Amino acid sequence: MAKHVITPEGAGIPPVPLSHGIRKGDVLQVAGQVALDAATGELVGTTVGEQARQVLRNVEAVLAAGGASFDDVVMMRVYLTDTDHFAEFNDVYAEVVPRPYPARTTVYVGLPAGFLVEIDALAVVE
Repeated sequence: MAKHVITPEGAGIPPVPLSHGIRKGDVLQVAGQVALDAATGELVGTTVGEQARQVLRNVEAVLAAGGASFDDVVMMRVYLTDTDHFAEFNDVYAEVVPRPYPARTTVYVGLPAGFLVEIDALAVVE
């Protein structure tokens, strides 16, 4: 079974050695997405809420390019830079991601300057 590189329409080649997503059979892995606008390559937002909305749009674009949606996501991993951002992030997440929510892990990490959140996702597509 071959692996297929998934690249959303309008997204450029990532500046680091990775694919936006990989699909193999029914499994679609979305690489960690950050709050970059695909059209401009610019960081979107200065708050975790603004960035989370953009990140989730980016995750959704990769899912769609791979033939999936949030309904197909079984696991999301969220990387935040500050424990104080947890509540604001959860508010946005609950607005954007449909129920039943996927399983989720949230960890606190260092990201490049200006970036407050990164999310990756695992989807199973029937």
